[in-house]
Parts: sequence; C-alpha cells; structure tokens
Amino acid sequence: MSGPLLEVENLTKHFPIHGGFLNREKARVHAVDGVSFRVMRGETLGIVGESGCGKSTLGKTILKLIEPTAGTIRLKGKDITHLSRREMLPHRREMQVIFQDPYASLNQRMRVQDIVAEPLGNFDTGSRQERLEKVAALFARVGLRREAMHRYPHEFSGGQRQRLGIARALALNPDLIIADEPVSALDVSVQAQVMNLMMDLQQELGLSYLFIAHDLAVVQHISHRIGVMYLGRLVEITDRARLFADPQHPYTEALLASVPVPDPRRRRKRRVLKGDVPSPVNPPKGCHFNTRCPYAVERCLHEEPALREVAPGHWAACHLR
Repeated sequence: MSGPLLEVENLTKHFPIHGGFLNREKARVHAVDGVSFRVMRGETLGIVGESGCGKSTLGKTILKLIEPTAGTIRLKGKDITHLSRREMLPHRREMQVIFQDPYASLNQRMRVQDIVAEPLGNFDTGSRQERLEKVAALFARVGLRREAMHRYPHEFSGGQRQRLGIARALALNPDLIIADEPVSALDVSVQAQVMNLMMDLQQELGLSYLFIAHDLAVVQHISHRIGVMYLGRLVEITDRARLFADPQHPYTEALLASVPVPDPRRRRKRRVLKGDVPSPVNPPKGCHFNTRCPYAVERCLHEEPALREVAPGHWAACHLR
C-alpha cells in the first residue's frame, strides 16, 4: 500500500485550567499548537526540542491516550481522530508505544512473560501455550534469554527492561511505534545498543518510528528526518543531513550550537539564547520564538509564521527564510 503511514494535520492539544468559586476555565495550556507532518512506511521521524515543548503530549495525542482539541490524525489513510475507545481497538494493533521509563512502565507484580504476552491476550491471539512461544521468540529477537521469562522486572537491568518494553511493543506486529525518549534513562553504551536494536528491527520488520527525544546526537543517529519543536509548534523539519548542515530556523541554529564539541582543541562561537522559555499558558503572539530570537523583526511580534518549504524537502516556520 502506497502513501504515508501516519498523517497529522494541524494537531492541537490544549489543557484547560479551572479555578475560582465556580471552578470556571481561567486559562489554557497550549501544549501542542497546530502541528502537521507525515511519517512514511519504514521511516524514522525524530522529534526534538527542549523539555516542556510538547513532544510527549504530541505522541500521546497521536496514540489517542489523550483526546486532541483540534486537528486530524490519519493512520493508513483512515481518520482516527474522533473514534471512540471501542472503535479504536482494531487500530491499537497497528501502533504501539515504547515509554521513557523502562521500570515504571512495567508492572512489578507480574512476571515478564505475562507482561509481554498481555497484548496478545487482549486481542485473543492464540492459546496460552502459543502466546508463551511467541513471547520466547520475541525475547530472542530483542536479545534476551528464554530462561529469563519467569522473572520479575526488578531482576533486570535498565537496558534489559527497555528491551522488554520493545518486545511488548512488537507483540502485535505493529506498523508504527511511537518511542517516547526510550533511551534517555540509560547509560550511553546501553543507549547505543538499544538504538541499534531498534534500527535492526526496522530493517527486518519494515517498522516506522516516531522517535521523541531531546538529545540531538541520539536523534541524528537513528532518524531519517527530524522535526524541531518549540513551545508546542513544529518550527523546522527536513532530513537529518540537511538539518545539521544547513539549519533554517534560529532555534535550530541555537540547539545545534549548544552541542559540546568532543575535541578540546576545537573552538567555536556558542550562541546562548537569552531569557527563559515563555509559559505555554500565555505564549507570545506571532512567532513563539520572538522573545528569544536574535533576528526578530517587527513582523515576528504580530504574525505567526507558517511552516513552508524553503528548499526542496526542507520546511521552516520563519519570516526571514
């Protein structure tokens, strides 16, 4: 089947803040504020940005773990935006999630074989023995021993627990996996092992990933294309080589300039952003980045820049491009 696997158009998620004597809505947190992109089959789209920019909320909204305020989500061309929990059930098989904390995302009272087999049971897939054989095959695929199936999560290391999370995500043979900072809690050497495992599984199974992270080096290693988020909006998206070689948005420039150079003899000018990230409850008018941008002009203060194609395959939301 041709065409994009996932299409997100103008996706918005606002959280109301209530208060006062009548508990009325006083304000809204603009967590995700009109995000649009596509994920193709077999592709990894990395989403990167500072903490609090809305990356994780974006992933949860696409998964329908939280309901969107506005916008459209299409999976394999089908609009799933307003489907009920019952109507979403068949689509749960097609997209799965790997959580950030490999310990908190596993039930500590269950044996790991039952944790990995749980999605199979939810969809009445095979007998119990067939499910256990499937779990054993998944253990082998993610680099865990079959003898460890009867253990509990606390008996595994952090990297092994994240492999359990990957095995659980693979149980229903999904097309799309949303990975929410899956290596941020791991040691650097273990990060590389988990990322390489995910890349091998992608080649073997034809998986698509939406890979959410704040570490530019991690995103560069695993992604085909990269989207940069700032204060709920996507400000730039292109392939990884072009993003690192020729960033088109001032925020992307600042992010890349903040990455330490591994050679102590090399010197480069650092671009330190002034001020703090504005509150998502009361974001700036116009371009959300105008309060910290060194190139901001009068237009930036009043007019929101559209995400437009500034070069073939390279999109940026900046009035100066």
